[in-house]
Amino acid sequence: NIAGKSLHDGALLIDLSTMSDVQVDPDKRVALVGPGATLGDVDHETQAYGLAVPTGINSTTGIAGLTLGGGFGWISRSFGLPADNLIAAEVVNDEGERLKCDKDNYTELFWAIRGGGGNFGIITSFEFKLHPVGPEVMAGPVVFPFDQAGSVLYKYREFCASCPEELTVWAIMRDAPPLPFLPPEVHGPRVLLLVALYSGSMDAGEKALSPLRELGQPIGDGFGPHPFAKFQQAFDPLLTPGARNYWKSHNFTELSDGLIDTLVDYGSRLPSPQSEIFVAQMGGATNRVAPDATAYPHRDVEFIMNVHNRWDTPDQDNVCVAWAREFYDATKPFSTGGVYGTFICEDEDRVTGSSRVNFERLSGWQVQTASLHF
Repeated sequence: NIAGKSLHDGALLIDLSTMSDVQVDPDKRVALVGPGATLGDVDHETQAYGLAVPTGINSTTGIAGLTLGGGFGWISRSFGLPADNLIAAEVVNDEGERLKCDKDNYTELFWAIRGGGGNFGIITSFEFKLHPVGPEVMAGPVVFPFDQAGSVLYKYREFCASCPEELTVWAIMRDAPPLPFLPPEVHGPRVLLLVALYSGSMDAGEKALSPLRELGQPIGDGFGPHPFAKFQQAFDPLLTPGARNYWKSHNFTELSDGLIDTLVDYGSRLPSPQSEIFVAQMGGATNRVAPDATAYPHRDVEFIMNVHNRWDTPDQDNVCVAWAREFYDATKPFSTGGVYGTFICEDEDRVTGSSRVNFERLSGWQVQTASLHF
């Protein structure tokens, strides 16, 4: 959690980082993953067989926290969330018992750990279903100057309404990073990036991504074949340790005209060079699961917005935080009221927004396991 809410003052911290083994059974398409593994660890082992767990977008993220929060990433539209692909887990409870939970054993616990966050025990192993992806995928960004952001986002909305589930396209507003395919003179100015990945065949991916180039007049095009494991690391340089961070997030069922206009307005006045607004395309397989089938309830969401507000020095704190809160308030009328749990930086009452229809059922579990204090 970017705000440090994974820790608690005065609590016992149990370091599981050395339990990072990833064992792959390519015939059964199953991976047994230790709780200390990162997404990079998982990709390294599974991609050796052209298989993948649907995970997140930063290779340094821990698989445990991602799965417990639900998780989402580049291939979630195709194959669901990490929590949806969890077959079983071993949990050590507050009595010191090792419980193997799955669809037939300790079913209520198994329900809770799939998107309900922590506080249910210490998970010592995860068993995931694997899917054929890679080792190369058609992916990359196409970059538009910011003065085209509004018109491109309107067309992006229409494109997303009919694109195949194998394709995921995220919209990102930020200052242009020094991407190798961008001319040096556009490194730094504000841009809109559409970043896409196609989880199927390369030929089909080329056809699926090609129309994105026509949504405006791009200043850079990075579409092409990429190793899947390498593409999973593409955002790592933007989230290195050491900076000050403050995030705000909403879930949306659609990108209305008013929402797009608000996104462009605030995107034009980001408070720092490292800050960005991203809109992640969801839907597909993630929405074919009933809201109460797992603890993760957000099964009507087509887009998740997050503000990666990031800066270096304390003198910028007030300006950056105030901008994020104002932007959050301005976009709230368009939201579902739900929020992806691990994006929460403050406002503890928003936990109800994270759990939504499953809040009461999860609250019972929180009471039962309160002595764990995780």
